[in-house]
Amino acid sequence: MILLPNISFGFLPVYFLASAGFTYAFSRPQIRVTTTLADFNARIMDQWGNGGGKFVQISKDHPFQGRTFGGAKRKEVRGSRVFGSGYPYGPGNHSTVARRPFPFGTWPLWWDEDFMGSSEYGPHMDTIRPGGLIVSVPLRTTREHFNVTEEEVYYAIGDRESVLPVLISYVTWCHVIPAWPSKFDPTLSNSPVKLENVIQYFRASSFALASPAYNNTFARQSKTEGASSPLPDSIEYSPFQRCLDDVTYHALAIMNKPPGRTPLDRFLMILMSVPFLIGCAVLAFLVWMAKGISELRLWVWEYLFPERMDRIRAARQGQFPYENYP
Repeated sequence: MILLPNISFGFLPVYFLASAGFTYAFSRPQIRVTTTLADFNARIMDQWGNGGGKFVQISKDHPFQGRTFGGAKRKEVRGSRVFGSGYPYGPGNHSTVARRPFPFGTWPLWWDEDFMGSSEYGPHMDTIRPGGLIVSVPLRTTREHFNVTEEEVYYAIGDRESVLPVLISYVTWCHVIPAWPSKFDPTLSNSPVKLENVIQYFRASSFALASPAYNNTFARQSKTEGASSPLPDSIEYSPFQRCLDDVTYHALAIMNKPPGRTPLDRFLMILMSVPFLIGCAVLAFLVWMAKGISELRLWVWEYLFPERMDRIRAARQGQFPYENYP
């Protein structure tokens, strides 16, 4: 696959395996994912969608050729506080995210020092990353809606085209103060959050919620089945944090199963086939009429001019003797 940019929100390009374009359908944000440029087959990443369907393989013209993507369901979207968690299928080696499939259609986040092989999905791949480059956005609210302190702030980390629509859901349901996402680079010393600050991974570790107030001392153990430091009570029992977690679980865009034919599609196919059937019937009628007219013309000549027809047949028998053969 090769890069094929489309437009989202009228100004933000989106990419996936070959490309992705951000559109709205039925008032629900969707990321259109072109899976191959051979026939322009596409899959949809849908906010609030249920996911599912069969997984497919990435075509040969892509850096991750042969890997599978899609097939995961909404109920499988939540991982844990351990990087590399949340894969519903794939290899049993949980010490790395390299060479693993993309069950929700997106790639995992990347961390500094090639942690768990994540540099495979680093910034050098941003031009073809599903949803665009990795960004982070601060999530704050006010005491008007939640009993929070000024220090209670969380960060959403993920690809740009996933963060933007889920941010709208945060604003709507959790009364988050709107903020603009910025490029996320975990190697910078002033990065707002680090690997140790992640409180929850989602969507096969391709999206995360983090808090600077949390420090997971087990974060760099490279084992998805390993332990993690407990959350402080101020985070674990925070209604604001729980709201963010719940909205992320339900609203984060995941890849839907391939679209099937609806009753409307079948009706339109039948409707479009009617002119074709009529045309075939008319053509068959014309052929039948032409054959009938030819036979009628021969009969008339035989009836009106029998002697002349006998002379014509006798002359042909002399010129074309093969006509006498069976």
